[in-house]
Amino acid sequence: MDLLLIQSQEHETLPLAELKAVLTCENIDCDVEVITQGLILLKSLNELDFYKNYKTLVRRLAYTHEIHELILRTDLNNLESGFNSVNWNDYIEEDFVVRIKRFEKVNIDTTDVERRLGHLILSSNNTASGTSGKTDVAELKVNLNNPKSFIRVVATQKEVFICIEKFKLNKKHFQNLKPHKRPFFYPGSMSPKLARCMVNLSHIKEDQLLLDPFCGTGGILIEGAMIGTKLIGSDINWKMKNGTLINLDYCSNLDYCDICENDYEAHHIDVRELKLYKKVDAVVTDPPYGISTSTGGEKSGKIFHQFLESIDYNMKENAYLCIAHPHYLDIDPFLNELGFKLLERHKIKMHKSLTRIISVIKKTN
Repeated sequence: MDLLLIQSQEHETLPLAELKAVLTCENIDCDVEVITQGLILLKSLNELDFYKNYKTLVRRLAYTHEIHELILRTDLNNLESGFNSVNWNDYIEEDFVVRIKRFEKVNIDTTDVERRLGHLILSSNNTASGTSGKTDVAELKVNLNNPKSFIRVVATQKEVFICIEKFKLNKKHFQNLKPHKRPFFYPGSMSPKLARCMVNLSHIKEDQLLLDPFCGTGGILIEGAMIGTKLIGSDINWKMKNGTLINLDYCSNLDYCDICENDYEAHHIDVRELKLYKKVDAVVTDPPYGISTSTGGEKSGKIFHQFLESIDYNMKENAYLCIAHPHYLDIDPFLNELGFKLLERHKIKMHKSLTRIISVIKKTN
């Protein structure tokens, strides 16, 4: 069984990297085929765990817009015959809509093709009803506004993928919990989507322990909460530590955030003095970029070295660190010295004078 993923194209490398990290840490065995930029096919997924893994991907992924169960892989010349070959009563509940998405500038009239394909489904249903009787075959209807079944047709220059959406990604969270919409706000907070991606890049699993030692307003910890991790935050600024707890308390009351107050804690402490009673499974953080940001005026290079020393002490063996840092700060010499291994790196252009680097690092010592 296969899944088709329509990914965000706002960043060249992060969506696929995030997907591969989640597949690895969740032990989802499949073949990954890149159809084109923003279109990924996960092939040969285990049938017994198919819907469990489908739900896991829906819950976790940030830079993926849609995930669909693949019904048929064909081409534009055989699209209608392919549609006629499908027993749609096996897939559709009561009502449906057909929507087409084009890649690679495919030249088709989407409205006309959607209408024709919808008609083919209705015609095949009517034929089946006439053959077996209406007691055996449910009458299908088109519902353009709120259908129970969503048929997605994805067209590229060479191929067409006919799919059905069984589980819808809830992207409202990324809008509802933007930094300025949280109870405690402070300028400069990371977007929820990037924070979720970084959490996923850390390879952390549900119920494992996630640390953000520069927690700020708690944005990264919130995204860890959304996928069910346990949370520890710390910050040298007591207002930020308190603000993080305010925001996590707020999230614990949301019906789509399954955490309680026993799942998280935050501390007012300098990261260089942090010594946790329990080592963590992953560290995800976005440290302050300024040369002197509540750090006593010390240079960023020295601070990062001391930060890595402290984090090394608090991490389990083979734990991951996902960190955001400015392009002008070379952290690689510190990694080699302290026994960390750089696994991958992604660049995000902020403005002409700043590029944000996302580094994924593994503790190897």
